[in-house]
Amino acid sequence: MLDSKNAHVWLVGGGIASMAAATFLIRDAGLPGHRIHILEELGLAGGSLDGSSSPTQPGYVTRGGRMLCEEVYQCLWNLLEGIPSLEKPGLSVRQEIVAFNEQVHTDAHARLIGHGPRILDAQQYGLNGRDRAELTRLLATPEALLGARRIDELFSPSFFASNFWQMWRTTFAFQNWHSAIELRRYFLRFLQEFPRMHTLAGVRRTPYNQYDSIAVPLQRWLLAQGVDVRFGHRVTDIDFDQHDRTRRRATQLHVLTAQGPQAIALGDGDACFVTLGSITADATYGSNTEPAELIRDRRDGAWSLWETLARKADDFGRPHTFFNVDDNKWTSFTLTMHGRTLLDRIISFSGNEPGTGALMTLVDSNWLMSLVVPHQPHFPDMPADTYTAWGYGLFVDAPGNFVDKPMAACGGREILDELLQHLGFDDIRAAALASTDVTPVMLPYASAMFAPRKPTDRPRVLPEGAANFAFLGQHVELPEDTVYTVEYSVHCAMHAVYQLFGVNKPIPPIYHGLHDPQVGLQALTAAFS
Repeated sequence: MLDSKNAHVWLVGGGIASMAAATFLIRDAGLPGHRIHILEELGLAGGSLDGSSSPTQPGYVTRGGRMLCEEVYQCLWNLLEGIPSLEKPGLSVRQEIVAFNEQVHTDAHARLIGHGPRILDAQQYGLNGRDRAELTRLLATPEALLGARRIDELFSPSFFASNFWQMWRTTFAFQNWHSAIELRRYFLRFLQEFPRMHTLAGVRRTPYNQYDSIAVPLQRWLLAQGVDVRFGHRVTDIDFDQHDRTRRRATQLHVLTAQGPQAIALGDGDACFVTLGSITADATYGSNTEPAELIRDRRDGAWSLWETLARKADDFGRPHTFFNVDDNKWTSFTLTMHGRTLLDRIISFSGNEPGTGALMTLVDSNWLMSLVVPHQPHFPDMPADTYTAWGYGLFVDAPGNFVDKPMAACGGREILDELLQHLGFDDIRAAALASTDVTPVMLPYASAMFAPRKPTDRPRVLPEGAANFAFLGQHVELPEDTVYTVEYSVHCAMHAVYQLFGVNKPIPPIYHGLHDPQVGLQALTAAFS
């Protein structure tokens, strides 16, 4: 174990995993803040917890949306309990989120939308006897027997045509060809969502976008503790002493800055925590008239660093497993509405005020588009009479139903035009197009963590013999937990800090609804009704 009184800790990447690790180092391991150093390639912290002004045109952009859950996100709630709210004196960020959700309840009235347009009865899950048997078989099959099998190897065509799958896949961004292991973990972890999937009543939201509501308060707190945050620092390699597999040490970081290459030596008691890969790596932004570029050659440092490290040891993971851009990319888009014309029509059609409806999925869309209208304002600095909404498509290479182009080849207004025609808003179509700025975002690795994999494709948080280093993020292995969640990044950070520094505090257990007979019964009732 490392001595927190003398150690310097270097955190590679400025996302939520590193921010959580820094917080746990100070709060639970007793490390002075000035001995913690965060090295971030970009110009801001937060990683994939984003929300900002659009870089290409007037308006705002969020690359993705996060639906938190009371039961599952125990490590995140633990993290945020001690972080002061920026707007609510006397409250923690955790208390602020609780208070917000007591006022703004999620109760979707238009979860699925079909031709017409018409709102479908999403409470009818549409599973037949065979579908239920296949679902039960998946839950009962150990991961060791599933291996690298795909979801579509285990289910019949009727399952993929059901309302259940349309809701599940768009809530969590699964493709039919994704990992059966990851789907099984999601079923077990989110079993309590089965009876409320059609309303998404289990969703917990933040008052603003997750950058302003979570990342900014965390960053302010860390800076107040004296944490050294260095932007524009790209770690390109790490040296290890691995002569004895029972005790391996990171010895030096190689860093590229605007001033040139640097080397940071790690002393005997120092440590480094490395975030591997990135959901939002190589994200690009389009505009009203231009599509977002698709980058295929991994320019982002999070992926190239992992490739370099993986060559050093066979238990540092296999990043190439997750590089299939065509299987894992999707396009998101952010609407910035100037005036209430489009917003009011969406409210009238869906029956939901902003922030109460969660996802609306267009099940007959060739792009399988979904739209979310968050509580307004979604950004603290939004001008009066300005509103935002966020959406995404899973099938970005298919031509649209109304716009005869793949979603990936469309500018923002073409994406909006497709959406408006699906919703039947023909009478306001011209006004909506004229008063809305739409920023599309291409995400090459949006769902890469769901790729079919073998157990060794993701490294452990602490590889065998790791004496002073740990791996963090969505591409490390935490048995039974679910990737593509903020909880996963915080959970692995807690494991890394507590194990390397000998913190004698319990880590919140992984919640499984099957452990609660009432939750299990309610889930079975919903699936079998």
